[in-house]
Amino acid sequence: MKVAVAKYPVGAPRDFAEFAGKQAQLLAEAAQAGAEVAVLPEYLSLELAASFDAATSGDLIASLSAIQQYREQSIELYSRLAREYRLYLVAGSFLLAHGDGRYRNRSDWFTPEGAHGWQDKLQLTGFEKSIGVIEAGDALKVFEAQGVRTGISVCYDAEFPLPVRAQYESGARLLLVPSCTDTEAGASRVRIGCLARALENRMFVAQSVTAGEAAWSPALDTNTGEAAIYAPMDVGLPANGIVAQTRADQVWAMAELDFAVLKASRTHAQVANDSDWTGQLAPGIARATLSKAV
Repeated sequence: MKVAVAKYPVGAPRDFAEFAGKQAQLLAEAAQAGAEVAVLPEYLSLELAASFDAATSGDLIASLSAIQQYREQSIELYSRLAREYRLYLVAGSFLLAHGDGRYRNRSDWFTPEGAHGWQDKLQLTGFEKSIGVIEAGDALKVFEAQGVRTGISVCYDAEFPLPVRAQYESGARLLLVPSCTDTEAGASRVRIGCLARALENRMFVAQSVTAGEAAWSPALDTNTGEAAIYAPMDVGLPANGIVAQTRADQVWAMAELDFAVLKASRTHAQVANDSDWTGQLAPGIARATLSKAV
């Protein structure tokens, strides 16, 4: 299965048509290179706020309200592109109105047949909490792509082991991570989280990022990091865990992922974090006790 992750260049579309044209161009490039799965980054929908006046685009809560008018068009767009390019597609994330002035950070999933599913972000960052109108999701899902069970972990969620472990235990061997970070520290945290989830669960992890500057937006103002595909560091797999990664102005990182090799690595594993997971749950070590030296 060939997987493509975007280092998405944030722009300032004048209207939905310009935004749609950009999506079509980028996804056509991925499909023409043989991608069967494509991942776009978190907060992608906020690029649409640039189509409004400066007072709206410069106010995050006003932006969230304004972009709701594009929700149905976005669903139709990505559903059509997934069908046209025969892609399993993570369309970044859309801050979706959830009633009472609240929003959920929803990552939409589309299939080559145009079917639509989603995964809401479960853990909120300090920035998201400070806005005061974003709420966490309350359900964890696993999807299927060409017989490979696949989970979505939205940015900060990839820094938490237990939900990803639950996806693994439901059969996921591929984790797709749409992300958006504005500092080197933030980019490092998500990257390290992705590497750790690949190691713990013996799965491939594919992370997309935002790139560039968007001074007009309080959320997309600065963007840092590289899109990458990760694997557990074991026999037959990259020693540093990096299968593919963007460089400089490169938009797509792509790799052909061999799930048979991933499964075979378990047989001759140097370490087996995935199958040794239960060792840390033994009653005597699940909790630490205060011990006084004598």
